[in-house]
Amino acid sequence: MAHSSDYEQTPAIDFSVGEFTGALGDSVTVFPIVVAIGALTDLSLTQLLLGFAVFQVVWGLYYGLPMSVEPMKALAALVIAGSLTAGELAVAGLFAGGILLVVGWTGTLGRITQYIGQPVIRGVQVAVALILLETSIQLSLNSVPFALIAVATAGIVILAGYHRASALVVLCVGVGITVAQTGLPTPVYPSVAVGLPDAQALSIATVEGTVAQLAMTVGNAAIATSLLLSDFYDADVSTDELASSMGVMNLVAIPLGAMPMCHGSGGVAGKYAFGARTAGSNLILGVIYAITAVVAVGIVAAFPLSMLGVVLALIAVELGRAGLDSDHLALTIGIGLVGLVANVGIAFVLGALGYLLLQRLQ
Repeated sequence: MAHSSDYEQTPAIDFSVGEFTGALGDSVTVFPIVVAIGALTDLSLTQLLLGFAVFQVVWGLYYGLPMSVEPMKALAALVIAGSLTAGELAVAGLFAGGILLVVGWTGTLGRITQYIGQPVIRGVQVAVALILLETSIQLSLNSVPFALIAVATAGIVILAGYHRASALVVLCVGVGITVAQTGLPTPVYPSVAVGLPDAQALSIATVEGTVAQLAMTVGNAAIATSLLLSDFYDADVSTDELASSMGVMNLVAIPLGAMPMCHGSGGVAGKYAFGARTAGSNLILGVIYAITAVVAVGIVAAFPLSMLGVVLALIAVELGRAGLDSDHLALTIGIGLVGLVANVGIAFVLGALGYLLLQRLQ
């Protein structure tokens, strides 16, 4: 996975205020999604966060850039909604990792993308956003007063011009309320164990989830990320290099209890917008994730689910807004609706066929 970058001529690591705020820019969607998975499934929040901690450091040092490490959002949304079990999530992540590694090493990602099309990728994003939104509404109804506090907090942050940080701010307010009710949590020190999911976790839902995630990964985690790294940092990191590093990451991390992870254009944009210019932001965020992993378990167990619902709604809206930036809006919306009422895998297949048909008719 050799790579070249003009940006490497500048100092690789700095620990300025900009690097610290940039680190927070990459965490605005990671923390809310990971906390939701920790609260709504039997997956260990400690191990999930440690996975992000380790690979923030690994890819920051490897690329010498403010590289993002994010949850695989399609799979995350499906497990949050209960459409995938924890075992199915792990199997789907391993499948995705294996495919990405092969595609990256063989240099075939560019040839595959011409058959998918931007409207199809956006449609999968819209489907994931709708699934998250449906789940968020159900959770928000658990306690209307807490939900109203979360909505008011988000409104203030958005009106102040920081809409990308709104979910993270609501999450922090929820943490403050939880600590006030339960007291400071007792640190939990993680144990490391290697394990593979049960064979029963191999299911149709696993395959459908993998397909849906790969569609998003190709567009957002590979193509868009490569373009942003070039635009922001003058770095030549190819889509195949990103696919290979995502493949390695998941094949190593998931057997250790982490969740499926990817790079992402949103994280790169967030780091840059908040001031990150070197890999120092990755090292800082790795430390933040590691510290949180030790102290967060007790907080998550008592976190108000209605506030978590509002957090997920904010993420869904942000993801949906990006998805609607499509070259063929009708196809994109159609894929999103099929993904909501049927499943995301079927929506992707039908969308890809529809896109190819439209291309032939033009």
